[in-house]
Amino acid sequence: MAMLIHTLSDHSDDVNYCAFSSSCLATCSLDKTIRVYSLNNFTELPYSPLKGHTYAVHCCCFSPSGHVLASCSTDGTTMVWDTRNGRMLAVLEQPSGSPVRVCRFSPESTYLVSGAADGSVVLWNMESLKLYRSGNVKDGSLVACAFSPNGSFFVTGSSCGDLTFWDDKMRCLYNEKAHDLGVTCCDISSQPISDGEHGFRYFQMASCGQDNQIKLWLILFADFLGVELKCKCTLNGHSAPVLACAFSYDGQMLVSGSVDKCVIIYETSTGNTLHTLSQHTRYVTTCAFAPYSPLLATGSMDKTVNIWQFDLKQPCAGNTVENESKVTVEDWSEDDVSAWLCAQDLADFVGLFKMNNIDGKELLNLTKESLTNELKIGKSAGLFLEVHVLHCRKTAPFLFCSICVHACMVLVNIRSYYLRASTSFEFSKSTEMLGIC
Repeated sequence: MAMLIHTLSDHSDDVNYCAFSSSCLATCSLDKTIRVYSLNNFTELPYSPLKGHTYAVHCCCFSPSGHVLASCSTDGTTMVWDTRNGRMLAVLEQPSGSPVRVCRFSPESTYLVSGAADGSVVLWNMESLKLYRSGNVKDGSLVACAFSPNGSFFVTGSSCGDLTFWDDKMRCLYNEKAHDLGVTCCDISSQPISDGEHGFRYFQMASCGQDNQIKLWLILFADFLGVELKCKCTLNGHSAPVLACAFSYDGQMLVSGSVDKCVIIYETSTGNTLHTLSQHTRYVTTCAFAPYSPLLATGSMDKTVNIWQFDLKQPCAGNTVENESKVTVEDWSEDDVSAWLCAQDLADFVGLFKMNNIDGKELLNLTKESLTNELKIGKSAGLFLEVHVLHCRKTAPFLFCSICVHACMVLVNIRSYYLRASTSFEFSKSTEMLGIC
């Protein structure tokens, strides 16, 4: 159960954003200020409020260490603050002077991204506090941003509904039309997830929009191939535009806030609704989980920030999203078998298995003799052991998404051959086996 334990009422206008560090909570507002609270007793720190912006503050975020806080504003600047004493470290001016809507630190604090109403995206070097790279989204205002946990890419969301993936050189990796009426927020879970049985690891992302929807996405990323994106499910719990979404630190929960004045907490693995909170009296504009404690903050146009405490072991309730199904080994397709091989670090055998049309049934029929005599594999203890394990199981159920598994198979397979190719001859040979040259 989620329990309201504190309400902060210090802002004199709409609360636009809130963010946690390990020891503090920061909030920002239409009243041009940023307030910083201790998590011990929710009292303001001596230097709070932070004043410097000349117009509304739209967003604030902590660096991973929590020692630095960034804030951005309609005044066209992103300000950087020292959270130990409240000292302003830098004023970063958006080159276009456009109102800055969102800011985010990279996981290693190397970069800070700022996104503006004119669609401009700036990557700031945090060591020099200078502009490093800049770019623009195709259309609309830039309103949302999130980094991958490993810092290899970041995602921006626009008022035109696009999610755009960028690398640290500001090269566009991928673009997805996600929400017809515009994206309002996005977040990437800090914890990669896997399917359990096969060990596929991918990033989980959430986006929300003016279409009243929240979408959960699965992201596969490889340096060689770029981004593969799959929509896992759509959550339709809100009756009005969804303005905010955020993952819990462990990635097991997702919280959202909406124009319908409600806050909904979902279980990400099933899509079940865990809690619906309706204490705010106006639009819920922001929500955030604390990283290391069972706390949730929600902010609203009612000028308040509510602090909630909840039970992590609370059983889920509601309807399960039925985008996933259990699949037995017998029912595996050839692509499923290829994905299984990749997950067992046996990607070298994918080409051979594909050429011999080995699906789930054929896989279960393989013996040591057939592996040696028919497939000419020889004494591969690793492969034989893994096949033997499957023989010992009547079924191998796992949560399965065919497109995601297929994408994983392609990414891991090609990347495996690419990385193993130490000479041009080896690379040519491996790509020929894969049928890509």
